[in-house]
Amino acid sequence: MNPLQPIDHAALRTNQAMIILLLLISFIANLPWLAGVVGALMLAGALAGRPAFGWLYTALLKPRGWLKPDVLMDNRQPHTFAQGFGGVVLLAAGLLFLSGSNVVGWGLVWLVIALASLNLFVGFCVGCAVYYWLNRLQVPGFTQSPPPGTAAGWRPRREERG
Repeated sequence: MNPLQPIDHAALRTNQAMIILLLLISFIANLPWLAGVVGALMLAGALAGRPAFGWLYTALLKPRGWLKPDVLMDNRQPHTFAQGFGGVVLLAAGLLFLSGSNVVGWGLVWLVIALASLNLFVGFCVGCAVYYWLNRLQVPGFTQSPPPGTAAGWRPRREERG
């Protein structure tokens, strides 16, 4: 088991906001290819072990002081798993669009929008919760448990300093 590490949740929230924004644009403008691109970027980010749109936070938002770091002791793997799973769902939507099943494809896009919104606005990551549940079931490869005092899927609490 790897120890907890500092994770900047402002970068994660930037990633979620960009995913939501781009998928809403995709739906409103009827650009199913854009949903596929977002899915591919999410998978690439998961494979690289970082948020797909974290570069926006690092290169623009943080240096200009528009967003402040929100570093919490956390596990990186559940966030990577959640992003990768979202990417797979969006690529499945892309295949549905190509096969002419637009209603189901847009349904999957809206599922990703809803789950990213839940994470961004409420602080609950469904993909992270699934990761931790798979860990509890001792599924190989799912090695991390939630941070102490944190229920599966919820954003870790900031440590109190005395």
